[in-house]
This record gives sequence, structure tokens and C-alpha cells, in this order.
Amino acid sequence: MNNRNYALGLGAMLLLAGCASERVVLLPSADGYRSAVVVRDATGELLLDKPYAAASRRVGSNSAYQATPEEVQQRFGAALAAQPMRPNSYILYFEPGGNVLTPESQAVLARMQQEIVERAAAEVMVIGHTDRVGSEQGNDALSKKRAEAVRNLLIDAGVAAEKLEAVGRGERDPLVATEDEVDEPKNRRVEINLR
Repeated sequence: MNNRNYALGLGAMLLLAGCASERVVLLPSADGYRSAVVVRDATGELLLDKPYAAASRRVGSNSAYQATPEEVQQRFGAALAAQPMRPNSYILYFEPGGNVLTPESQAVLARMQQEIVERAAAEVMVIGHTDRVGSEQGNDALSKKRAEAVRNLLIDAGVAAEKLEAVGRGERDPLVATEDEVDEPKNRRVEINLR
């Protein structure tokens, strides 16, 4: 008998294991959003729509049950531990007209640096943005300067330079849509995407 474990991602993670039977367990989603999956075969379908809702499939029948976190850890712990960390994003905000982080963003930067250290093979994209005050060309340069400033802070904190890429988007992708020459603090930002 061949005993195999599988892991699939569908919003929240589903786990399948089987030899003569299969099990599907809907895990809680990491972001807290609700998810669901339908388990279907020739005998019918079952809706799994709550954390740890599960289905056991044997030849010719499906049966629903409620798994427990302990059961999932016992049965699938090794597969769950082998998964890479999920991608994560951070936003850092800047004081007007330059590349000085707001005090709140300096605290976020410290948490982000720790997460990068915890990721064995981190890839970090640093994307600079501006508000719509100033020229498009000037904002392109400022957004790149902001991204490079954050990249340099991460390098100074011990993050390997080859893990980091910095780009500027100027005023092209605002979080808050404004008219030209409007000072909008939420648009003066750097987004950091960790993979």
C-alpha cells in the first residue's frame, strides 16, 4: 500500500492524504478571511466551509467530520513545516519632499527587518512612490531615491544586497487618487514585498 501526503493551496490550505482513502481538511486561512471548498465525486458533494472541516473519502462514499488542530499536526505536521513562509507586504511612509521615514514607519521597518532575517531565501522588492506634488520627472527620481534609501537601511541592518531590488514608480500608482499638486501623505510611501 502506498501512503502519500499532498498539500494544495486554494485560498486556505487543503491537505489530502491517502492510501485506500483520502482526507481533505480545510485549514484556517493565514489572513483570517473565510474560505471554502467543495469535495465532489460520483456519489455527491460535500461543502467544507469552516476551519478544520474535513471529508474522508473511501471507495464509493464521502463522509464529513470535524478535524482538530492536534489531528492535523499529527497527520500533516511534517508537510506543514516544510512549506515556505507566505509572502508578506509592508508599507513605509515618508515626510514630505524627501526620504525621511515617519516615526511610525521606522518601527515597522524594524519588524520587517526581523522577518527578512527569519526567511531562509528571502527575495525583497522595494518599490518607491510619491504624491502628485512636483513634476513627473522629479517624482520619478524621488521615488527611486526613497526605494534606494530603504534598500540601504536594510543592507546596513545586515540584509544581503543580492536579496534586494529597488525600483521607483513616481506618482503612477497612488493609494489615494488626487488631482495634480495635491499633498497626500499616503501616497508618499515605499512598499516592500517579501517572498
